[in-house]
Amino acid sequence: MFDSSRSQEAPFQPTFGAQVDEHGHTRFTLWAPGAQRVDVEVEGKPSVTMSKTDDGCVTAEVACGHGAHYRYRIFADDSDHTGTLVPDPAARAQAGDIDGPSVVIDANRYQWQHTDWQGRPWHETVLYELHIGTLGGLQGVRQRLRYLAELGITAIELMPVSEFPGACNWGYDGVLTYAVEASYGSPDDLKALVDEAHSLGIMVFLDVVYNHFGPDGNYLASYADDFFREDIVTPWGASIDFRQPMVRRYFIDNALMWLQEYRLDGLRFDAVHAISEQDFLVELAETIRTRIGPQRHVHLVLENEANSASLLKPELFTAQWNDDWHNVLHVLLTGEQEGYYSDFVDNATPRLARCLSEGFIFQGESSRHGRSRGEPSAQLPPTAFVAFLQNHDQTGNRALGERLSLLADPDSLAAVTVLLLLSPMVPLLFMGEEWGSKRPFLFFTEHKEELAQAVREGRRAEFADFSAFLDEASRERIPDPNAQSTFEASLPDFDARETPPYADCLAQYRTLLALRHRHIVPRLQGAMALRADVLADKAVLARWQMNDDSQLVIALNLGDQPAPTPGLGVGQLLHETIEGVAIAAEKGQLPPRAAAAWLRHNPGDEEVSA
Repeated sequence: MFDSSRSQEAPFQPTFGAQVDEHGHTRFTLWAPGAQRVDVEVEGKPSVTMSKTDDGCVTAEVACGHGAHYRYRIFADDSDHTGTLVPDPAARAQAGDIDGPSVVIDANRYQWQHTDWQGRPWHETVLYELHIGTLGGLQGVRQRLRYLAELGITAIELMPVSEFPGACNWGYDGVLTYAVEASYGSPDDLKALVDEAHSLGIMVFLDVVYNHFGPDGNYLASYADDFFREDIVTPWGASIDFRQPMVRRYFIDNALMWLQEYRLDGLRFDAVHAISEQDFLVELAETIRTRIGPQRHVHLVLENEANSASLLKPELFTAQWNDDWHNVLHVLLTGEQEGYYSDFVDNATPRLARCLSEGFIFQGESSRHGRSRGEPSAQLPPTAFVAFLQNHDQTGNRALGERLSLLADPDSLAAVTVLLLLSPMVPLLFMGEEWGSKRPFLFFTEHKEELAQAVREGRRAEFADFSAFLDEASRERIPDPNAQSTFEASLPDFDARETPPYADCLAQYRTLLALRHRHIVPRLQGAMALRADVLADKAVLARWQMNDDSQLVIALNLGDQPAPTPGLGVGQLLHETIEGVAIAAEKGQLPPRAAAAWLRHNPGDEEVSA
């Protein structure tokens, strides 16, 4: 367990923002190379003109402490006599929304109750992604922790918490990267959530967005135009300029803040393929690894369309969300072929076999856009990949936010869930998935009307080429992201989970997670994929070498016909989706829409083959 008295971590010393000292004073620091003058205005106190430093920062010390409200007044040039009031881009909290005053937060004020926590090894991880706002804020999430611990979840992954416009948002429109969203709770509320999760043996991960800012409330360009570059345009506007050392410092400090000040156990970095300077990722990871004490288990996870296997190494990043895994299985489950699923339609079953044996499907091949992506990944352990059937993107980016419980055959979905929860890849569940919730998870925002209208129109135009939404009337069915009803429709129905028909589904997840913790997790460190064979269309047989010389074998058939299983050796049956599946498979025929998993102890030279 983590003993703070023995930690080799140096205290977090942020470069930017408001820092309270032991004398009750606060030092304010802002990077504003484009401003001629900056004043800090603390409510109830005279305005103070900030001093310039050689690196483009301005600083000032004011006799104020925790809870003080403040803003910066930016003067662009000599002709600017009134200035522009802006929030602190490194504020820990806001008094209200993004345009309100920032709040001074004393980072040492919270009294941690579980200072001996050091995290958990990565191979023990079972992730549960959740949206804080739909669960009633940080306090609402705390109320679900004991249930999640009993379910077998070992880590919750919070969708972004950085301050965004309004109170209803996925979090990827954040503009104040350091501030905890006010509608969710205070910085101390987030620390209390982390503290309580640790008391239950649950790690806490946070999704952070370093590739863009939201479309409303970002004032950085008005006093630090070097923060952005106009020669690269992303889907969200001008690219963040990671060539600038102070820009890198802004985001690296942010990561260190979450990991040290809030004692989070891991970060998931959103869409890093949109970061133009990929060497920044190496600097980010190396700095974190250097700064975090060796006693702690801290896990860094990428979302990366580039499938950069070279980043997945212990000294850099722990794992990557494996979109290839999700996409090919979604095609096999639903038959959908539009959008990015079109890359996975041809040879879907061999592609699944490659995924199970090598990790990534795309390892340098061209995608539908004609661009090659990916690097060879067969050398990586299975735990370098986070597997999922659903998440906020793959559900919420659908026009109607449908879950797989409405899209897939129930028996096939149960079969794939065996693969998700018993394979050596690290599994991720999306809130509500475990009881087969049929509630949608929709895209929702709370923008001012002009921007709301643009988002509404853009959302509907996004699906104009999909067969279900070719005409304007059909696109009118797509929920308005800014409507309160869209947010309310996305609230998970937790109270239904123990009632029919959901209780049976929940019981299966509990069973599979218990099997994972008992039989798979102890054998995971050092496990490697052996191979995966195609049995028939939509049917595969995969096996992995575990660290005790046993073999894990999973047979999956998503087809409508039995699949041949020649040479399948008998082992310890872990689970079968339908009674009799294992016996039938061992006799040579895997029934349709079914799966089974075995452990083969001391297999010697005997192989499981197709």
